[in-house]
Amino acid sequence: MAATRKYFGTDGVRGPYGSATMNEDFAWRLGVAAGRWLQGRGVVKGTVPIGRDTRTSGASLSQALADGLAHAGFQPVSLEVLPTPAVSAAVRAQQAVLGVVITASHNPASDNGIKFFGSNGIKLTDEEEALMESFLPAARADQSHVQMAKIDAVTGYIDAVKKILPGSLAGWKVVLDTANGATVHTSSAVLRSLGAEVVAIGSEFDGLNINRGVGSEHPEKMSEAVKKEYGARLGIAHDGDGDRCVLCDELGHVLDGDEILTILALDAIKQGKLADKTLVVTVQSNLGVEAAVNAVGGRVVRTPVGDRYVIERMLADGATLGGESSGHVICSDVCPTGDGLVAALKVIEVMLATGKPLSELRKGLTKFPQLSRALTVKEKKPLETLRGILSTIKSVEDELGAAGRVLVRYSGTEPKLRLLVEGPTDAIVQAAMEKLVVGARAELEVTKG
Repeated sequence: MAATRKYFGTDGVRGPYGSATMNEDFAWRLGVAAGRWLQGRGVVKGTVPIGRDTRTSGASLSQALADGLAHAGFQPVSLEVLPTPAVSAAVRAQQAVLGVVITASHNPASDNGIKFFGSNGIKLTDEEEALMESFLPAARADQSHVQMAKIDAVTGYIDAVKKILPGSLAGWKVVLDTANGATVHTSSAVLRSLGAEVVAIGSEFDGLNINRGVGSEHPEKMSEAVKKEYGARLGIAHDGDGDRCVLCDELGHVLDGDEILTILALDAIKQGKLADKTLVVTVQSNLGVEAAVNAVGGRVVRTPVGDRYVIERMLADGATLGGESSGHVICSDVCPTGDGLVAALKVIEVMLATGKPLSELRKGLTKFPQLSRALTVKEKKPLETLRGILSTIKSVEDELGAAGRVLVRYSGTEPKLRLLVEGPTDAIVQAAMEKLVVGARAELEVTKG
């Protein structure tokens, strides 16, 4: 059972900026707690690099967290605007004792968040986060400000990532959507250094437009640009902090994380390079992924939703590839955490090696009919106490049998109930989803969806 945490969710602490748990005083308290947690592990001093995405609130939250860390005896340094995976790389390169990213990922600019990396560049476990929470002081006790040194981690990250591709992208046109977020200075630089012509979208941030109508949550602009920009080989769209991506082929068809993972897994199995022929995904991934991987002698292992749980299982099993349908892709032979640019380059590597366009490679996955809904709820009542919903879920599962599945869960970062149904036909899936929505509305106060 996961450790009980009050503030941390599936990807750090996250919420509306200015709320009780996402403001400068709370950030200071969390910085102190992080320092005390490190001291409890026998680490009494050291460097803590802090990166952030492009949200207006990021600078003041970074400073407040840094002040808390300094109060606890540690040395925070600023990485400025930097993608989450590049922060992970900086932690390892600088032999830091901890790393922090101020980001709310794909959420709107009105939100922000705080997530930590251990000295190994890997996100903290539930148990570690729960213990860190226990060190939170009741109130801010110090208003002094530390002057952070600024560290250039962009150059090292760019130099390391561009080495993934053995060949040149000369003659390639790539549409790149950086979501007005943290990858604006990195992904385009890597692609251009490899010789590609980059058509940029979502590359002019103002602190308020991160993820607004662009990025991995809104791939339609990327898709439309690929269609209009004749000759574009593919499109790449990141989320606000750059740890995920979705792609689109030369025809403008969008590929999600399941399709990216299947392409990489099938090629790695064919090349004899997938450790134990194992792909790690979450319960959210389409059943078609298992069918495709199993057909070539591989196996798929599932975890709860959250890239941290994927990474934990990969480490436990010695797997080298895993991820989520949302676009988190972990290629642990390159980076120990999700990296949207690395995932894109790995797919391009397959395209170069096979000579096949992305529209051909994506045919390796035939998805089961799937439907998902997100219902915004006033209160996240424990699902195990909602007998009506549980009864509806069982009824739908009985009807689907082995030909489908149902997943009902709360979002770990938003006040939403997420529903997913897979089945043999679109009509059956639609009918099942309608039953689930009716059941949810009967026992929860749904405000949207």
